[in-house]
Amino acid sequence: MEQGNAQESFAVGEANYDALYRGKSGLDEMDLSFDGVPWDIGGPQPAIVELERVGEFRGAILDVGCGTGDNAVFLAQRGYVVTGVDASSTALENARERAGQCDTETLFVLDDVTSLGKIESLFDTVLDSALYHCLGQEQRRRYSAALHRVTRPGATLHLFCFADEGPGCFPAPFQVSMEDLRANLNGEWEISSIDIARYVSRLTRADLELLTSRDTGFPKVKPSESEVNDQGQVLTPVWRLRARRR
Repeated sequence: MEQGNAQESFAVGEANYDALYRGKSGLDEMDLSFDGVPWDIGGPQPAIVELERVGEFRGAILDVGCGTGDNAVFLAQRGYVVTGVDASSTALENARERAGQCDTETLFVLDDVTSLGKIESLFDTVLDSALYHCLGQEQRRRYSAALHRVTRPGATLHLFCFADEGPGCFPAPFQVSMEDLRANLNGEWEISSIDIARYVSRLTRADLELLTSRDTGFPKVKPSESEVNDQGQVLTPVWRLRARRR
């Protein structure tokens, strides 16, 4: 497994995600119900588990923006050959540790997700689990082209990103419209479906109250409008996109 430079990272949108994974976001100074980043739920997203259950993954898989690797490790445990890519070296250190604990052979690569210059293999399936909405507009076009370059003809793209509709949705700059997805992906990808799904976070409604009451830069949402699961974790509406490589 490629270890990478522990101090190296690549720009993703306007946020410093490596700093976030190192606990330098300021969130660690607040009395939240969790430690770490809100999207690291300690296991695969249920929406990804369901995709695998119904047979939506095939061949070699690229998990782009893999973060701490839980989705990649989940797929590797089910016998898939998985490569995870992320711009944060800190996230990848955590991913390699989790893969080792689960005794999987997942490969993790530190790379710029808008160019994927270190990726030489060709993939049959791409998973984007909440990366796309982190990218700026110019980055999104380059990202689509980079995915096209590293995939085989007919490859499948499964992309999840914050939606611009639904109860408790995150407002700009993170929300994404259907029109945005079509404009930035349709050149290289034939979109077959876009619908609403839910992503689990580590946030509770109390956490949202705290975050939105402070000058944290956190999107202003109404906690009372946010859906929660049986564990009280906030469920965020996301677009679930399926596309085929042209």
